[in-house]
Amino acid sequence: MRPLLPTNAIPAILDEINEQGVLFLSTRTDLVDIVQVENLTCELGGKKILHGVDLRIPAGRIHAILGANGAGKTTLVRVLSTILPPAGGKVIINGHDMAIDPAGIRASIALTGQYAAVDEELTGKENLVFFGQLAGLNKSAAKTRAEELLTQFSLTDAGKRRVSNYSGGMRRRLDIACSLVVPPTLLFLDEPTTGLDPASRNDVWDMIENLAASGTAILLTTQYLNEADRLADRISILASGKLIAEGTPSELKKQYGSSYCDISFRTAEQAQQFSEQLARTDNGIDDASVIDGSTVHFEAPRGHRDLVDALLLWHGSQDDIIDAGLTPPSLDEVYLALADEGDVAHQEERAARKAAEEGPTQ
Repeated sequence: MRPLLPTNAIPAILDEINEQGVLFLSTRTDLVDIVQVENLTCELGGKKILHGVDLRIPAGRIHAILGANGAGKTTLVRVLSTILPPAGGKVIINGHDMAIDPAGIRASIALTGQYAAVDEELTGKENLVFFGQLAGLNKSAAKTRAEELLTQFSLTDAGKRRVSNYSGGMRRRLDIACSLVVPPTLLFLDEPTTGLDPASRNDVWDMIENLAASGTAILLTTQYLNEADRLADRISILASGKLIAEGTPSELKKQYGSSYCDISFRTAEQAQQFSEQLARTDNGIDDASVIDGSTVHFEAPRGHRDLVDALLLWHGSQDDIIDAGLTPPSLDEVYLALADEGDVAHQEERAARKAAEEGPTQ
């Protein structure tokens, strides 16, 4: 989906063209919070999809929305981008109240979907010029802006080639560039790296971080937890349309995740001996188990302190231990602990299993 920018919004954000013909564009970043959402609700077909969602995103920050299938992520993006009407609550984006000035919101945002929507028969530059003119730029300004974006997104050499010859990562970069022909105050990125190889994904991540550094507020939905962990300043987790947790990645991992220790021995007998020793010692470690034959695995709520204390308990030779490590909490644990409860498909599977186990009702 392309940027939602009416032609009459262009003069308000075009500053000037300098003597060298470079186009300068500005966005409003003076507000502390570009996005202010309070008690947002949404209903579709008489069914409530969003239940009292609160959200704030300052300029230059990346806010990720995580949630399982059916959690309400897409509905939230559609409401905030004015595609769907809210049933209740308050939405202010870039100082524009959705209830009285939805056009002002549309002039402030850009929305990039999961799949590249560029024209494969045009070159990269031709696509950018086309979307620039569609957004209201004259042909000269559109060409100037296209050159700037090709440079910014490392597509200068590819700009003369047809998009049909682009890799997946190049198409994705071009697609996002097309959303920025007139820089938005708020950019919606809906699963921007779906289907990309690791190298292309890293390129897009670098680009997203640069956009945020330039002052753009970004709302990101993603299915890759490592993507949210790397990019997001804050994360909101939705389940069944309700906001069930919010915080920085480190805050969420600390609150809902656990650290684990793994100590590997030369023999399975040594590992079993150490596991039994941990169980006998009053040290708060009561879940030690032997995995992979010769590795003792246990939870470490105190992090490295538990690892050090455990190592001090071993009375054998230091050479008996061939490896020891601490695995910090992961966002995967947070997701499994929280977001899975909002997965409609999983709920149906669990209900079906429960019904099968209980047998037919009398």
